[in-house]
Order: sequence, then C-alpha cells, then structure tokens
Amino acid sequence: MNTQRRRRATVKDVAEEAGVSRGTVSRVLNGHPYVSDEARTAIDAAIAKVGFVPNNAARSLVMRQSMAIGLIVHEPHSLFIEDPNIGAILLGANATLSDADYQLSCLIADTSRDIDRLTRYLTGGLIDGVIIVSAREGDPITKAVARLDLPAAFVGHPRDIGDAAYAAIDNRGAAREITRRLAATGRKKIGMIAAALDRDSGADRLAGFVDALGNDFDPQRVERVPLYSYSDGQKGMRALLEKHPDIDGVFASSDAVAAGAMEVLQSAGHRIPEDVGVVGFDDSSWALRTDPPLSTVRQPAGELGRAAAQSVLAQLRGEKARDGIQVLECPVVWRGSA
Repeated sequence: MNTQRRRRATVKDVAEEAGVSRGTVSRVLNGHPYVSDEARTAIDAAIAKVGFVPNNAARSLVMRQSMAIGLIVHEPHSLFIEDPNIGAILLGANATLSDADYQLSCLIADTSRDIDRLTRYLTGGLIDGVIIVSAREGDPITKAVARLDLPAAFVGHPRDIGDAAYAAIDNRGAAREITRRLAATGRKKIGMIAAALDRDSGADRLAGFVDALGNDFDPQRVERVPLYSYSDGQKGMRALLEKHPDIDGVFASSDAVAAGAMEVLQSAGHRIPEDVGVVGFDDSSWALRTDPPLSTVRQPAGELGRAAAQSVLAQLRGEKARDGIQVLECPVVWRGSA
C-alpha cells in the first residue's frame, strides 16, 4: 500500500493550469472584484481539476479573521441537553452565520474551570466575535469579552453589559400578562416556581408575577429553584404543596419547570385545570408533551439566535454595538392547562 500523502495543490498549480498569474488567483480567492469573467472561469475550472483547497488558516493570518463566531452557553451540561430553547438559539444563529460563510463554534461554560479555559481561549484570536447565552450579572465571561473588545451580542439583557448589543424579549411584561390571565380564570391562591433568579430572565419573570397579583401577592407562595429544569419543577412543586396544599394556580417560569410541576400535581391527585391551573413560559416542545397541553408564553428562540448573530456580523462590518439591540414579541399561547 502506498503510504505517501498526496501533495496538496497550491495557488501556483492553479495559476499554471489556468494560464494566469498567482496574483490573479489570489484576487479571485479573496473576493476582489477586478478580475475578468474569462479569468474567473478559467480559475474555477483549474481549481476543480487540480483539487485545490484554500488554506483557511493561512488566509486567516493574512486577513486577521478566523471566520468563526463563538456561541457561549453559560449553563450546566445537563440543561444544555434538556432545554430546547438553547438548541433553537443555536440553530437560528448557525443559519445566519452560515449564510455569511462564518463557522459557529459552540462553547459551554458549566464550571469555574470551564470559564477560566474559555477566557484564555477568547484571547487567542481563534474567533472573531461571540454570542453569549444565559449570562449573569457580574459574569466573568462578560468581563473578558469587554476587556478584549470583541464584537459581541447577548441573548437576554443582563443589567451590567453597558451599550453591548442584545436580542431579548419582554420577560416582565409577558409574565405579567400570563399571570393575569391565570387569575382571570378565578384562581385565588396562585403560587410561582421561580427559576434562575441569578439572571435577567428569571428575575424579570418573578417581577412580572408580582406586578400581576398586586395586593394579592403572597411571597410565601413563591418557591425559588436554581434552574429552568424538569427536576427543579418537581422539587419546587413538592415544596409549594407541602406549604400550601390548597394552592389553585401555578406560574412556572419555564415550560420544563411547568412539566415537572404538573407531574407532581397529578401524582398527588390534583386535576389540571379543574383543581389547579398551570401556566409556563417558552412555548417549547415541553408545552405539547404535557397532558393537558400547557398554556405558556411563546419565546422566539430561533429568532433570538438569528438576531444576535446578525448583530455580531454587523459589528464586524464596523457598525456600532448599540445599534444591534432588538426586543422581539412574545405572545401568550392559551391551551388546556389553565
């Protein structure tokens, strides 16, 4: 067997095959407009014949661009798999970046060691910009991005990002609206499983719940849990039932949390919606897995990913970060759970 590696075709090989200079080939490869159609056709044919593959690493050194955008997800590994919103954000961002010939690099920050490693990675010039999901206030990743002056856009709106670009929804207003609709069904003892209060989305959803109930708000009927997860929904609902067995309405701050809460309620013999009305937030695949289907808020996760990617690309073209702020609509979707 011949174990010799085949020699990689070069720009010189393409130029000789096409009968043009190496400079002309380079101009075509780098997208310069001042090349005749005849030369372009000859170069395209030569590339196909000699099997030339551009050396993107070398091109990146010349252009000082990696043509890669990092998507940093600051969540535990388990939630990255469980939360369909993260997948939708990723796919939305990837579609936009792919259209612009950029590669998406997915980076997960679970532990403090991950954060230290990612901070070092960001300094290496291996990515041109970042999209950051689930950042907290005071997040070390946010601080590293600001220090490096990387083009960046957040999914969500942490309060300490200054003029940085972000794509978000009105979490507070949407939570207020769906809680009012739940109360309008006649519920008098409404509780909340409030998740992820260390980030803007969780804190704003709790604030909207408080707004909606006004003088009827009872802080004892709020159960705080760390993550937007099914298991935290179960834990939160068990705790609420233990303290308030007569509860007749629940706002869960994500669909996964709501699904976990519904499982606990039904196992305890509570009928949904006859005994307890339940509403969630996201309109993710979790909302249609429950029985009955979940009333919720539609979060346009894919559109958020696309908007954040568009903002990073705009910054790479020289536009200002603050021009890339977008707040998307998030309507209530009413189903059988309430």
